[in-house]
Amino acid sequence: MVLVDITNGEPTPSGSVEIRSGESAKASKILGLTKRICLELPNRYLENNLEYRRVLAETIRQFKPRWIFTVCRPDAHPDHVHAGELTEEARFTAKLTKSEMAFEPRYAEKIIYYYATHLRVHAQPSFVVDITDQWDRKIEAVKAYQSQFWLNQSDPQKKGWIIDHITSICGYFGNRIGVKYGEPFFCHELVGLTSVNHLL
Repeated sequence: MVLVDITNGEPTPSGSVEIRSGESAKASKILGLTKRICLELPNRYLENNLEYRRVLAETIRQFKPRWIFTVCRPDAHPDHVHAGELTEEARFTAKLTKSEMAFEPRYAEKIIYYYATHLRVHAQPSFVVDITDQWDRKIEAVKAYQSQFWLNQSDPQKKGWIIDHITSICGYFGNRIGVKYGEPFFCHELVGLTSVNHLL
């Protein structure tokens, strides 16, 4: 699995490029990622434009993913909104022939959206994945980001608030499919099963 960071997160209220890079490396090791890269597009100033679309399209052509995961909209964070838009348009752009883009054309089969919205909305997922067996690893990976969820909180009661947040959400969706923890995903396109035996 290849994880692509569109920006390096700078500037943010706490941490630094070096600190976040170390945190990302730690989380990547916990998750067992085969590769993680940063495209170094501008945080806070991300736009859906031709230049950035090409950068992402060439990345798709380079790594040839079958599926692409990106943030689900709507979202109050403009970077999240533009990241989703860029991903959709880069997916199409990546398949173009008669182009000066690097690497061979590639069209990913599906874009699957995960929920990381800053809006307090109720997710309407297309499907929910049982992540109970992966829960401890998920939490350990999130805890790698100390600068973003612990050290940036002056109120001791709010340090690590993200753990309670995702526990509530994943616990709810897990309950809806009859397991302890579930991760909701959205997809505009139909999601097929090889067998009804794979239904929970």
